[in-house]
Amino acid sequence: MDKNNGIPIYQLFINPMDLKELKRDIWCDDPLPAQLKAEGKRLEIDIRYRGSHIRDFKKKSYQVSFFKPNTFKGSKEIHLNAEYKDPSLIRNKLSFDFFSEIGCLAPRSRHVLLKLNGVIQGVYLEIESVEENFLKSRNLPDGAIFYAVDGDANFSLMSDLDKETKKSLDLGYERKVGTENDDFYLQEMIYKINTITRADFEKEVTRYINVERYMKWMAGVVLTQNYDGFVHNYSLYRDGDTGLFEVMPWDYDATWGRDVNGKFMDADYVRIEGFNTLTARILDVGNFRKRYRELLQSVLEQQFTVEFLKPRVEKLHQAIRPSLLLDPYKKDKIDKFDQEPDFIYSYIEKRNSYLKSKLYKLD
Repeated sequence: MDKNNGIPIYQLFINPMDLKELKRDIWCDDPLPAQLKAEGKRLEIDIRYRGSHIRDFKKKSYQVSFFKPNTFKGSKEIHLNAEYKDPSLIRNKLSFDFFSEIGCLAPRSRHVLLKLNGVIQGVYLEIESVEENFLKSRNLPDGAIFYAVDGDANFSLMSDLDKETKKSLDLGYERKVGTENDDFYLQEMIYKINTITRADFEKEVTRYINVERYMKWMAGVVLTQNYDGFVHNYSLYRDGDTGLFEVMPWDYDATWGRDVNGKFMDADYVRIEGFNTLTARILDVGNFRKRYRELLQSVLEQQFTVEFLKPRVEKLHQAIRPSLLLDPYKKDKIDKFDQEPDFIYSYIEKRNSYLKSKLYKLD
């Protein structure tokens, strides 16, 4: 395997005319043919830019779909994220790994050094796509997968964008896996969340939501402090056997003490109760509230500590540093990169202390 001091090298080849077309309209979602050399294999792929506001950044992020062969490492597609606004370049991966540690489904990821037509583009985060093969590789039942694509994925009957009643209950979602019939299950789940009576909610919601998994995800969002995480930045999986929905994290670079622009975020910015309609209704139930408190307290004592996370931060930081010195967009900011581990440790200490001081709110 081609490596640069520990992280794999991915070599991307795009015909100059196709590359010119790709750059001509950064908002176009029509894929273009290309080749990717990775792990000693030369793969025929389709490629396009990915993301919304991040497409305006100098360092672009890519979505890669495999054409020949049609899978790579068991996936039909991968995402190559530039992590442009994160001075550490590790927040996304640190978050996904953290969610996995506390018992949530989360994409696998790893850093790579990307070259385009022989020219180094820098350090990227390769992220596993959440699709059929995501389920297969984990021996999970077949089921539907939806991406939360905007703020209307707020589990409410009201739009988060225009503050009016939604015209359709599946607004804010894009079905990645499944059929039109699964759209009905999504709409039914959202309708029920908002219309089950308070007296019946504890019993009835468990017919639609894996509440234990949801509360673990809640804890993860609150701890990492992803401000948009409750109405965006997630995907939904409906287990085909149980019929229950559970939530997975997505796009977690704006975490661990920094916002979406990489700016400092106070450690008390996101409240311990989180946000969105489903979260509020779950925490309105005494038994659920008690269980969420137990989960949160357990993670605060075990996984969300400097002692637990420092070796993980150091390993990621040290693995990518040699390649970052070659990154045309980041090599001049190596001093800030080197300060980021301590910044993250400080955030963990402050956030841990803040949340422990607010646990009484969940009594």
